[in-house]
Amino acid sequence: MARRPAAPKRLNAANLTGLGADRLGDLLMQAADADPILKRRLRLILAAEAGADALALELDKRLTAVAASRARVSWRKRPDLMRDLAVLSEGVETLSRLAPAEGVIRRMAWFDLFRGLTQRVKDPRGEVADLFETAAPALWQAADAAVQADPAFAEILAKAIQAHPLDYARWIGAAGEALTPALARLLLERLDATSGARGMRTVVRRLADRADDLDLWLSLVTPEERGSPDFAAVMARRLLIADRVAEARQALEAALSPSPTNRRWTFGRSPQGAPRLTPAWEAASIDLMEAEGRKEEAQDLRWALFERDLSAPVLRAYLARLPDFDDVEALDRALAHAAGHADFETALGFLMDWPAHREAAALVERRIREVRSPLPHKADWAARLAQKYPEAAERLLASA
Repeated sequence: MARRPAAPKRLNAANLTGLGADRLGDLLMQAADADPILKRRLRLILAAEAGADALALELDKRLTAVAASRARVSWRKRPDLMRDLAVLSEGVETLSRLAPAEGVIRRMAWFDLFRGLTQRVKDPRGEVADLFETAAPALWQAADAAVQADPAFAEILAKAIQAHPLDYARWIGAAGEALTPALARLLLERLDATSGARGMRTVVRRLADRADDLDLWLSLVTPEERGSPDFAAVMARRLLIADRVAEARQALEAALSPSPTNRRWTFGRSPQGAPRLTPAWEAASIDLMEAEGRKEEAQDLRWALFERDLSAPVLRAYLARLPDFDDVEALDRALAHAAGHADFETALGFLMDWPAHREAAALVERRIREVRSPLPHKADWAARLAQKYPEAAERLLASA
């Protein structure tokens, strides 16, 4: 019997290593000749082997070339640009490990490419912007390390922000925990907060947020924002955290009445004459009542909001504050109210998601004739009811 040929080796790093350095070098050169981005990556890797100075020089050449380019980048060429930027970012990361101060300077130069790229890259899906935002935490981590090693570096970073405030506002917003309160405070001390440059107000406000400087943050709130119920809720929550209860009430009350500054945001008034505001404003008003010691009123408002909206989070918050056994009775009352809600789909959705499948099945049996339009979640609800309540599931599937 003829011998079977041996199975080819799997393509992996271990097996490729067995080919030997000379052969691997030849293969890499062939690949690099056909792929300029790979060639640039190999140059950066070799430069890193030679040391931080050689790598910094190689990075500077490529960063300068990309910054100076005016060529338009079509959607077909955008993936290559993304690879090129990623290779540069990888090289900057390597330099940061070898020489942190030099690395952060090149990291800032890499971010400086963004403004020019937005003017010449066809990027309808925002992939280039996403790449820079994803890299933002690395910038602030490197900057924080550089400032700790040399506090004077904060001045360099502040000048970069002052030069491109609109871009840095975006990257401060994407920084997350990488931008520390201490670094934010150092930058605020060095920035010209009165500058009228576009984006500077947002920069200062976001830095104030990270620095936990509530007074500075409040000073930058516009009259229009004060009249927005959602923004008023944000202000009130921050003030409550700082135990500034009276100011939190003022912030919420500023959005109560329709006015030229909040007409866009106020939904109008209910038949009872009370302002109907946003869920965020209503939730903040409950927190305010709790902070003022008006716990019974807060509970009354939670129940009223649940009756109106069938909000599961509001009901859970209401039940969590009831004594033992009272919550059982209150839940029965809530489920009965939900079953009688005017809108069948809202009622069924609440009961299915709570979950209260027995009550949901009873609702289907009793009120299925009220269905007048397709229910988007009908198949899912029926599948969840089918095991214990098959008749209700069948009736639900057969509905309009």
